[in-house]
Order: sequence, then structure tokens, then C-alpha cells
Amino acid sequence: MPTAERLPLFAVTAPGLETVAASELADLGITAAPEPGGAAWDGTLEELYDANLRSRTASRILLRVAEFRARTFFELERHARRIPWERFVAPGRPVRFRVTARKSRLYHEGAIAQRLLEAVERRTGPLAAAPDRRTPIEDRGPAGNGAPTAAPHRPASDEDDGDDAQLFVVRFLRDHCTLSADTSGALLHRRGYRQALAKAPLRETLAAAMLLAACWDPDAPLLDPMCGSGTIAIEGALLARRIAPGLANPERRPRDFAFRHWPDFDAGAWDRVVDRAAAAIRPAAHAPILASDRDAGAIRAAHDNASRAGVLDDLDLDVRPLSAVEPPAGPGWLVTNPPYGTRIGERRALRDLYAALGNLARRRLPGWTIALLSPDRALEAQLRIPLAPAFDTRNGGIPVRLAVGRVGGSGG
Repeated sequence: MPTAERLPLFAVTAPGLETVAASELADLGITAAPEPGGAAWDGTLEELYDANLRSRTASRILLRVAEFRARTFFELERHARRIPWERFVAPGRPVRFRVTARKSRLYHEGAIAQRLLEAVERRTGPLAAAPDRRTPIEDRGPAGNGAPTAAPHRPASDEDDGDDAQLFVVRFLRDHCTLSADTSGALLHRRGYRQALAKAPLRETLAAAMLLAACWDPDAPLLDPMCGSGTIAIEGALLARRIAPGLANPERRPRDFAFRHWPDFDAGAWDRVVDRAAAAIRPAAHAPILASDRDAGAIRAAHDNASRAGVLDDLDLDVRPLSAVEPPAGPGWLVTNPPYGTRIGERRALRDLYAALGNLARRRLPGWTIALLSPDRALEAQLRIPLAPAFDTRNGGIPVRLAVGRVGGSGG
């Protein structure tokens, strides 16, 4: 794959984060347009590598391989035979397909995957089986064009990503097929540091999106008084020190990516990308980053996670309740993910918690920006601080929005 070739790329994000991701990519020198589910651009091979290593908000980076119309399996097979699978699949490497089919004549997702798998093997030779094979797939569709066949692959999901199988994402909509190769491997929120978890863990990509959408200045103080396992503070330290998420470990060793196993992987281009990212790292954060929680177990988890990310020295971690928080000299940013209170009977305690957070902000943080991931505008009202939405998304399956506001001054 020539280094200067323009490639159709797509950064997949959680719903609601498309604009944040496009803005972040622009800061990396990549001009991408937000689209439902992510941000798209035509980029070089180095941009593909760079987006994987340095994007803080994308879940994975896809390379669009083919687009075509197919209403029968004969048409699907004809198009599949033309795809240069050997550019993405080394001989013997397992392959996984994630297929969705909507409003199309070809609706049997397993049978679609089977035909594509056969096309891969025609060009690359026999493949290793992906882990945990399932029972044979039967083609029962009206356009079947063939007898039931066994498939040495199983449907892919985000829960089992990260094995050595090359993932292809296949989308049929109104008989139009879009086929993309996953370039990332394990989901990009899996930086590698977050092994110790507190209650209701926050994905790294969402924590980074909160900081970016709140327009946090990395040279200003950052405070999270309900930090849990420390994800917001750790992502803040990575951002402040300009550490690429793919280098979030003490050795600054790049994590593995799917593209590194492609037959035409360009090691020289990859080395240039890694060297540039390593050269940009600051030796330390320029402003205090404070994270506290009333739960001592949460702070132990935050300590361990920060150590694995190589940013422990940039954080001030402490066990303390909200009422005892000692903010640094500001102004700065308070960014946090409070409890959501999804169970009946928690509402009153949550109203009191949000009111206490508002009291802390109004009395101790005049001129600060406050940003919180909130499931309920009625709870936000307890802060008595004007807030505006920055984005709407879901966290743990719960609809939430990032609410951002400026603290006006002191008072009760």
C-alpha cells in the first residue's frame, strides 16, 4: 500500500461524539467530516497510523475496502472475488466478520459472512479458525443460491475484540454493501492502564471527550472530586503531557494495532509516526490535576491505573468526601461523572449530592468551568449554576449529556 495513496477512512465513535472526534482529528492535522457514528476523511497511510495512535475519542479506525450493490449471493460472490483481501489478511491468519443487513434482499448475516470468508480463502489460502467456532451456518434466505455450509468464523462483537483475527465490518442497507477493514484491533478505549475498576467505570474515550468538549485548557488546574478509578484525571494528565493514548504506559511503548499485521505494513512510516508522537511528550503536567473520592478502594484503583499509564506523578490523589475538597488556585475546570441513581429510592440522596457539588462550586470555585456527565436535568438544577449541553451520548446504556457552565461567584 503506497504511503502517499489516499485511503477512505472512518473514525468510529460513540453516538453524540462525532463532532468532538472531527475537531480532535483537525488538531492532529486531519480534515475529517462528522457523520452519523463517527468522522470520515480521505487520508494517507501515515494518517491511518497516526489516528490509531493519537486519537483520544475514536473507538476504532476503519478503512473502506469496497462498495457495491448485491441482491443475490451470486452478485455478492462476484464482487467479493475482486476485493484485494491479501492486502489485509496474511496467509493463515483468522478472519472475523461483523455483518448487519437492513432492508435488503440478502438479509441472512451468517450466510453473507460465509460467502465473504470463501472469497478471502480463494485469494489468501486456508485461514486459521477464529476462536470459539459456532455451529454451521445455514442459508435459508430466498436468494440462497446454495446448500447450507459450515463457517469457520463466528459473528464478531465488541466484547470479544482484540484477538488476532482480522475484523471486517460489513453493512448492507437497501441492497448496498459497504465493506471496511478494521485497522485498530482492540478497541481504542483500551489504552491498557485501566485494569483496576471502581463502581460505574467510565470509558477512556468518553472521559477524553468530556475534557475536549468542555474546552479544558491543559495549562489550567483540573479537579475531579468524584473520581472513581481516576479515568478523567488520567486522561487529563495524558492530554496535558501530550502523551498519545497508544503510548499510555511507563515505557511509552506503542500498543499493538491490527494494521501492524497486514502483509504490506509500512514499518518505516509507522516508526516516523511513533517518533513524532514520542518527541511531542512533555516531561510533566504544567498545572495541578486533583482527583479525590470518598471511597478508599476507588483511590487505590486510581493510583494503580495512573501508575500503569505512567502519569502517577502528575496527579494528586486523595481520599476525601465532597465537603472536604481543597481546590487549587484557579480558575480551572471541575470535570466529573457523578452517580446516576438508576434505582428507585436513590433520588433524594442524589439531589443532596448535586446540591453539595453546586455549593462547592459556588463557594470555592468562582470563575471556574464546571462540566458533568448528567442523566437528568432536574438533578443538574440542584447545582444552581447555568449549564448548557455540549453533547448527548450514552454511558453504560444510560442516556446522558455533558452539561457545561461557568461558575459566577461566591454565595450560598
